[in-house]
Amino acid sequence: MASALPRSLVPMKATSGELPTGEGWTYEVKWDGMRALAFVEDGQVRVQSYNERDVTASWPELAGLAEALGVRTAILDGELVATDDKGRPSFGRLQQRMHLTRAADVAARAAEVPVTYVVFDLLHLDGHDLTGLPLHERRALLEQLVEPAPSWRASPQVDDGRALLDAATAQGLEGVVAKRLDSPYEPGRRVRTWLKVKVRLRQEMVVGGWVPGEGSRAGRIGALLVGYHDAPDDGSPLRFAGRVGTGFTEAELTRLAGVFAPLETDECPFDPLPPRAELLRRPQWLRPVLVAELAFGEWTTDGRLRHPSYLGLRDDKPAAQVTRDP
Repeated sequence: MASALPRSLVPMKATSGELPTGEGWTYEVKWDGMRALAFVEDGQVRVQSYNERDVTASWPELAGLAEALGVRTAILDGELVATDDKGRPSFGRLQQRMHLTRAADVAARAAEVPVTYVVFDLLHLDGHDLTGLPLHERRALLEQLVEPAPSWRASPQVDDGRALLDAATAQGLEGVVAKRLDSPYEPGRRVRTWLKVKVRLRQEMVVGGWVPGEGSRAGRIGALLVGYHDAPDDGSPLRFAGRVGTGFTEAELTRLAGVFAPLETDECPFDPLPPRAELLRRPQWLRPVLVAELAFGEWTTDGRLRHPSYLGLRDDKPAAQVTRDP
């Protein structure tokens, strides 16, 4: 039965877990990029972020995708990826593109930091909703449809999850995603038929304030105060998870100062309050609407991030949905 192309769609989400084994699973790299859906219609491509924002103008590389696919309508799910000088996915490099919207700025930076749309699912094709099909059927159609090009390609899948995880570990990649071959696509749901197995511990955190630095950073941002909610969109308080003082470039510190200024508030967003040692640093509180991506060593027994490092801000994740990964 024909199905109209939806105007928007919330991507399906993986659950953190251990690497599954046995039959019925397929495995692919966990790409360190920005989740994006590509809507193809009437020869045009519209790119939607995880939080359903139209970000087409930021990614001109995808303009030719509709012609390359040669179909009337389609919805693709994948990750926008930039690579470092060793060819590894780099969220830090992608940061240089994520916040740009002016055509001249985008064009200039695109020449310096090209991206590839790594596609891992096909949700709609020529008037047909494919979300109810098992993954192996959607993937077969996807691989017939997407021919590799400099700006897009299908995400490779393998049968040996352990070998892929070992390779990801050796290369310093983010991790692996395991997917059930018989799984349907469930928009907006976090499912256990897709499991993300991380090599490096990563966590999205809400920025609730900052404290001044010392020495060369006196009077400037020294560290961010971050936290998370108990459950997504449940209105729960922001729980304090620690202070993040490393991973910043000088350019990013300058940019953050401008981003933070209109969000300043006298009200602490954390409940309960952070420890007294943090309060003595005279923090500047912020309205808790920004989401930062962090790398860290482990969770401490009192619920703090150990050795966290800043990777960048995400504008594709709503702060109200940020929770602690298990």
